Amino acid sequence: MSSTFFQRWFTILLLSVIFTCVHAQEYKYEIGGMAGGAFYMGDVNKTALFKGLNPGLGAVFRYNANFRIAFKGDFAWAKVTGTTDGLDNVFPNNLQTSFDRSLFELGGQFEFNFFPYSDKFAYLNTKRFSPYVLVGLGTTFSPGDDAFFSLNVPMGVGVKYKLKNRLNLGCEFSFRKLFGDGLDNKELDDPYEIGGSMFKNKDWYSFLMLSLTWDFGPRNRECNNANSIVF
Repeated sequence: MSSTFFQRWFTILLLSVIFTCVHAQEYKYEIGGMAGGAFYMGDVNKTALFKGLNPGLGAVFRYNANFRIAFKGDFAWAKVTGTTDGLDNVFPNNLQTSFDRSLFELGGQFEFNFFPYSDKFAYLNTKRFSPYVLVGLGTTFSPGDDAFFSLNVPMGVGVKYKLKNRLNLGCEFSFRKLFGDGLDNKELDDPYEIGGSMFKNKDWYSFLMLSLTWDFGPRNRECNNANSIVF
């Protein structure tokens, strides 16, 4: 066989690989909403998950870098509450207090999918369902007479399911580590007067959220020549 034959088939194979990579992810972005619950963990709730569960709502935007990696931004509102009533722990001067406040969060997270996430391209071993882990950085603001502001570090796990083309259902459980001890109220801001550090005497809150997102922003466009290929 002539070298021209091999060159022709090599060119066809190379173009097939290129177009496989181009078409392997149809959409770059997702946008949608999330709803669920939130709860506080701190001086009056050290270990009890879901104690004082209150409503939470939010909006989410996600950039899918590939089947495995995504970058997400969120804006969320939640209500958190807590009380010393019924606690075995006794605070100095027999302190009795409670709080009920709203918080707002703006943040971003890095997500890693355990399975290549898509409802197409089975030859690439993609799955329409995938668990994932997340970590990131955000800000938390709670208005009021004793307004509170802090950076937070989100950490969590979730699952994604492709309901149909361009429509995604998700469930996510995450913790927010705060760099401050004033989310609850002033009375619970270092009640033992022992000082603190980044990992001591700081408040946390958690989200359990369901989300529904819509894919948009095609990763590629129809083209008639190599110059219009978008990677």
